[in-house]
Amino acid sequence: MADSDDEALREQLRVFGLSDNEINTYFTLLELGEATTSTVADDTGVTQRSVYNIVERLEARALVRVNDHVSPTTIRALPPSEAMADISDRIDAMTPALEERFTETEPRTSEIEMAKSRRKALRQLTEDVAAAESEVLVSVPADVFPEIESELRAALDRGVFVLLLVAEVEDADAAAERYAGAGTVVRCWGDEMAFAYAVDDERAMIGSADVFDGAYFEEGVVWVSEWGLTGAVIATFLGAYWPFAWEVDVAERPDLPVTCSWFRRATFAATRHLRAGADLRVEVETESGERLAGRVVEARQALVDPATNEFTLENSLVLETDEGRVSVGAPGGFLEEFRGSSVTLRSVSE
Repeated sequence: MADSDDEALREQLRVFGLSDNEINTYFTLLELGEATTSTVADDTGVTQRSVYNIVERLEARALVRVNDHVSPTTIRALPPSEAMADISDRIDAMTPALEERFTETEPRTSEIEMAKSRRKALRQLTEDVAAAESEVLVSVPADVFPEIESELRAALDRGVFVLLLVAEVEDADAAAERYAGAGTVVRCWGDEMAFAYAVDDERAMIGSADVFDGAYFEEGVVWVSEWGLTGAVIATFLGAYWPFAWEVDVAERPDLPVTCSWFRRATFAATRHLRAGADLRVEVETESGERLAGRVVEARQALVDPATNEFTLENSLVLETDEGRVSVGAPGGFLEEFRGSSVTLRSVSE
């Protein structure tokens, strides 16, 4: 057997938990067929006492059989087909029990890819929007919007919170009618703007909108699926793109009571109701498991005009509770006193 084949076979046996000494002993027995412990010790270079221990472990794995009814004791290698069949049966027997213990989760390893064609960028965008469960933030040129419009409207129908920014809009007067109902909040911009989107704080893409101008774009756009990198795209979208575009459409305020598991949706809903003159009471389940209740004093945000945030990216609710005034932000935040994982808004009169 060639050295490379021998090493490959050894590696496979290591996968099954065999040590190098066990592998050497097993190989010796395969070549000899049957041998005494002293013969195996001489061939492998280990002590006879060690051979006894090694053979005991090999027998437990059903690779060899010890003939201790004869003197001197001999060890016989079982036919490989028989030994491997036994290992296969053991694996088959374990599989159902292991499946019962297995919890399937989404991969947590981060991914970074480049898209250098209009086709790939559009495919990734539409697939991610179609899979969105909570939120979509997207900035696209006006000529690309028709290709994702149906997926955006379908996402809204599923209850997804959508912030849509359409760039290179030539007719500002017609924009309100053209993009009505395409997002929870829709904004437009007359000039070029970078292409970007983020979905559920998990997947994002950012780069030049030139990727849509032809079949191939050398610089490419970057797609990521890692919380920190996705967060950077969200921060860029909300901090550098969104504030400079003009608002053309805003969804109606949701009926009360309403429970929001996505914090930007809660801030949006509170803002809309406060501006309609509602007196709101809120119940918050925090990231740490605490529960807060109180009256909503203020919503600080820049999702809808006019902005009420005191600093870029601020997105929080200020509550008057029995213990005093407190601020609540989104999970992962660090400036607010509490981080809300679930927010229920209701009228004080209820």
